[in-house]
Amino acid sequence: MSTKFGYVTIIGKPNAGKSTLMNSLLGVKLSIISPKPQTTRKRVLGILTEENTQIVFLDTPGILKPRYELHKSMMEIVTQSLEDADVILAIVDASEQKTFENVQIPFLEQYCVDANKPSYLLINKMDALFNKAVVLPAIQKVLDRGVFKGYRAISALKGMFTDEILPMISESIPEGEFHYETDVLSTQPERFFVSEIIREVVFYQYKEEIPYSTEVQIVEFSERETGKWHIHAELIVERDSQKAIIIGSKGLKIKQLGEKARSLIEEHLEQKIFLELFVKVRGDWRDNKGALNSFGYSSMDM
Repeated sequence: MSTKFGYVTIIGKPNAGKSTLMNSLLGVKLSIISPKPQTTRKRVLGILTEENTQIVFLDTPGILKPRYELHKSMMEIVTQSLEDADVILAIVDASEQKTFENVQIPFLEQYCVDANKPSYLLINKMDALFNKAVVLPAIQKVLDRGVFKGYRAISALKGMFTDEILPMISESIPEGEFHYETDVLSTQPERFFVSEIIREVVFYQYKEEIPYSTEVQIVEFSERETGKWHIHAELIVERDSQKAIIIGSKGLKIKQLGEKARSLIEEHLEQKIFLELFVKVRGDWRDNKGALNSFGYSSMDM
């Protein structure tokens, strides 16, 4: 039996459901999610192997107009991921009914046209859409333009109809040898996922600008044969006032952050850990190319 191997890049605007979709397709949580937009900053690789097909999904940052060097780096990740793709999944938010037909879809269509790769449209959050009768004719108009080879209406969060995506795109996955062992789920190191888990807790625990001004660096990741693993992480913020908010009165906020993050990290690693969190101020790191490079935004190894 011949085998297939390919890269499938997921694109969309912030909060369209890209990370939730990839987690649903893989059946495991790799990409962090939150109700806030711009949660994903780096490319997250998820590997799905089924019978004779192996797919590397590339979850990308939400497409936006850059305000900082950070955003420019994020959009470079999107561009590179589109170049690497064999297939593109363009996902739009159907709950924003006023914009998804006339704004979201044409916006993503141009990216797919420029990439010149087989592209498929996913209408996400269909469970939140009340007037489905209006949507179907609109989708047909989109398909008639010939950019997308097919579409599916799904709910990534609830896993509704996501099982129809792989059969739909299978014809566009090229033949090729598997690149990874069948039990490998990602090529990202564990310290990457640990930093992402901590950052996800920051997104849920803090409001307004704090999550967007915070970066997480793993300074130490010590695996031990016996006893707890030792993880030392630094939370980088841009101002002293943000540092004070992260720490909270008498250190209460950062204690809560550490307890929640430790629980989630232990669940992910299936290993007891000792987690140390420190907060450091690095002014305007989002506009500092040197800082961004040190945080790994220039590296997109497959």
